[in-house]
Amino acid sequence: MPKKENLKEIEDSEEKLEEIEEGMEKTGEKGKAENSEEEIEEKREKKKEKDTEGVLNIYTSFNNTIAHVTDSSGRTLAKVSGGMVTKHSRLKANPTIAMFIAKRISENMKEKGVKSLYVRIRAKTGNTSPGPGANAIIKSLSRDGFKILNILDTTRMPRGGPKKKGGRRGRRV
Repeated sequence: MPKKENLKEIEDSEEKLEEIEEGMEKTGEKGKAENSEEEIEEKREKKKEKDTEGVLNIYTSFNNTIAHVTDSSGRTLAKVSGGMVTKHSRLKANPTIAMFIAKRISENMKEKGVKSLYVRIRAKTGNTSPGPGANAIIKSLSRDGFKILNILDTTRMPRGGPKKKGGRRGRRV
């Protein structure tokens, strides 16, 4: 059982709380407290709308260009290829078509709230350089206002493996 001194302190503190609440009701400060809660909720919503980061995976060969945007956990946010933009199959790897791909991606990303991107460029396995569309996509996205945080080349390189096509003396033209 609590001592009498502790009980008196508790009663005194309860009386002080009641006096403070009555004073708040008289001065209208209770309404201000409610407003501050609403302001806190608005601030929370603004924090939720903060800039998110995405990962742009660009696969460029000399026949096609594919751009695939994911969030940091790997869920797909947008995916656009050269065939979705043009009906001419010979133009799918063209830098001009890559600009249209970037335009479609930027529209989707602005809806999702993505402002900054990590870029991963991948060429066909064994190629020394990516296709012509990679630079055009990055350039047009940076013009559209996206912040490019990092550019990484993820082209796969063969290490030994099976024998290349072409025979002992190579392909004769």
